[in-house]
Amino acid sequence: MLDFLHCNAKLCLERIHGQYGFINTCLKSLIIEKFGEETWETLKTQAEVQDTFMTYTVYDDVITLKLIQEACKIVDVSEDVVLKLFGEYFFTFCKMSGYDRMLRTLGGNLTEFIENLDALHSYLALSYQEMNAPSFRVEKRTDGAMLLHYYSDRRGLCHIVPGIIESVARDFFNSEVTMEILTQSEEKEHTGEKEHVIFLVLQKAKRPKRKTKKTTNPESRDSHKDKEKALDVAFQTTKENYSALLCCPEKKSHWDIVKSVVKFGKGNLSHTFDPVYPERLWVEERTFCNAFPFHIVFDEELRIKQAGVNVQKFVPGLRRPGGRVDKYFTVIHPQVTFTIFSIRKFINSQFVLRAHREMLPDSQRNQPMLKLRGQMIWMESIQCMMYLCSPKLRSLEELEEQKMHISDIAQHDTTRDLILLNQQRLAEIELSNQLERKKEELRILSKNLEAEKKKTETLLYSMLPKHVANLLKEGKKVEAGEFNSCTILFSDIVTFTNICSACEPIQIVNMLNSMYSKFDRLTSVHNVYKVETIGDAYMVVGGVPVPIASHAIRVANFALGMRTAAREVMNPITGEPIQIRVGIHTGPVLAGVVGEKMPRYCLFGDTVNTASRMESHGLPNKIHLSPTAFRYLQNQGFEIVERGEIEVKGKGKMTTYILRQNLYATENEIMGRAEKQHSSHTDQMEADAVGNLASKTIAVMKYADSQQLLTSSSLAYEAEARLYNGEHTKGDAEQQLSDQMRTQHFSDGNAHSRFCVLL
Repeated sequence: MLDFLHCNAKLCLERIHGQYGFINTCLKSLIIEKFGEETWETLKTQAEVQDTFMTYTVYDDVITLKLIQEACKIVDVSEDVVLKLFGEYFFTFCKMSGYDRMLRTLGGNLTEFIENLDALHSYLALSYQEMNAPSFRVEKRTDGAMLLHYYSDRRGLCHIVPGIIESVARDFFNSEVTMEILTQSEEKEHTGEKEHVIFLVLQKAKRPKRKTKKTTNPESRDSHKDKEKALDVAFQTTKENYSALLCCPEKKSHWDIVKSVVKFGKGNLSHTFDPVYPERLWVEERTFCNAFPFHIVFDEELRIKQAGVNVQKFVPGLRRPGGRVDKYFTVIHPQVTFTIFSIRKFINSQFVLRAHREMLPDSQRNQPMLKLRGQMIWMESIQCMMYLCSPKLRSLEELEEQKMHISDIAQHDTTRDLILLNQQRLAEIELSNQLERKKEELRILSKNLEAEKKKTETLLYSMLPKHVANLLKEGKKVEAGEFNSCTILFSDIVTFTNICSACEPIQIVNMLNSMYSKFDRLTSVHNVYKVETIGDAYMVVGGVPVPIASHAIRVANFALGMRTAAREVMNPITGEPIQIRVGIHTGPVLAGVVGEKMPRYCLFGDTVNTASRMESHGLPNKIHLSPTAFRYLQNQGFEIVERGEIEVKGKGKMTTYILRQNLYATENEIMGRAEKQHSSHTDQMEADAVGNLASKTIAVMKYADSQQLLTSSSLAYEAEARLYNGEHTKGDAEQQLSDQMRTQHFSDGNAHSRFCVLL
């Protein structure tokens, strides 16, 4: 029954100062279901509200109003449309939650349904004291149309009503309803101004489909005989009904008897019933006042005529007939003035009266004020109003605070059962609140944990290749992998030793940090892997850890970008741009993770030594290429000149080359500077694969095998995962990767790289 409040939310959105969280939760569900998760994220950001609302917590009205206003802007519809859609969605949400049967019991037709809404609100207020629902009153016109009076403490939300009522009529009563606003005004009551909206409700029942008449045939004779038997049975039933009506103690004309027989025979189709009333009331005054201990009868001038025994007990002033009822009580709900005219307008609503403190005995003035909840009944013949009521109590604790006992409430009064049942219900609500608060705390902790996890992963991926880091996180061993072809780059700063001897350490740190930050950004532009930095030395490799055919081209473009970026870093001594030397060599390497504390992904092999020699034998601001690197870059759109034959330490004489420029790529492309056109989806994915957060602002340079890099990266990790899960053998995984990583563009004959997956 606790969750039934969700249903009631469809019919009572408002409170004066705030609303329960399920209102905002349902609004969130509406936006997500109708317009998508991204729309809700945008709406939440613009309205500056939290993502989750606790069901039983009261939130400020401003939050809901902000959400509605921002929703109108985002979906580009009027507020009236959004509110009506909101009402329709709440009703649908109610049915989906399994509470449609409860709502169906409110009435047999739309009029009865609306007239009993206030009673439902009053019942729910026993458990939800903060709820202050709008009020409804139905008025029938002579032409058969229905007028719906809507009273609310807040203005501008009346358009929710048509969405709810039209959905109720269509689903529960198989009727189409159209509603339009006739008048919209404000009425001053003792609680302040209330919006009063009168809707014209035109209800038209859906006509059932006509069945086509079937032609008679010989086979239908049996069914014709069955119909004759049914008519005989109906005649005997009518005869019995007629005999029963003749025994009625009240005399009726023959026409009235015939009319009663017809109506009685129709059963549910007629929906009419003529009760029989006694000529006099067979209840004595004392018995009535004892049987209904909480009731008050007053006339048009609010003078008290009689009162039940227990209401006299707790409000002693009622023992003296003739006093005015508004002297002892004030109307809490509905929020109207205490007059016969106002009461009769809301005659179908439950009324809540609260006793005036000053009219109570001194011994009771320090305790909570007595509240009565019940029905107003107008007695036309004597022009008096009877208030048949019970104490409004939510729990045994409140019963004790009023110094009452269960025995003070009549045995036929269901308030006795409600108090006992609601005691358990309140405990369930409190438990639900605690669980919801814990759930929200866990959600926030989980969100914060996920954010910290992403930070940790970002740091880890900056130190190790992503798939290698994932294997280490899973506690798996990562052994060395063989790469048949990759390109390695070394760089250092010219006269770095002299700079260090003449500068403060902090100046050296600032200079290196500025330069390395620019170089790190370039690794994302060209998707090369930064191996390490030692002092002023910067080491980069292409084609490792994920083999790629264009590794030499990528490293060459990276080197050109390094040379340009170095011009933006100043020498702390001279104030001039620093000069760097760059050496590049292409060949096979062995790569793997070494060490357990602060593990690093390192490269081993003679290719590393040769690349280092190219850097140490290079020239300032020049990019020095080995013969192998030259062959990989030849005819690839670069301007390369021969340096000549030089003596290389440990290698003997070698003919080396100088890389000058890329003949087809602009400086902006090489540097990754965003131009007017945006990078493609593939390029952005390629940048994200590097694991660098700054890639979102980098224009990734396009290469012919960019998609291959993405496929290779995912394939490498998937193959390793399958291998560790026992789905393939080591040889199968190696062969699969070898097939995928085979190069196709170089003139030295189908050289292929292979990422060796080892246990």
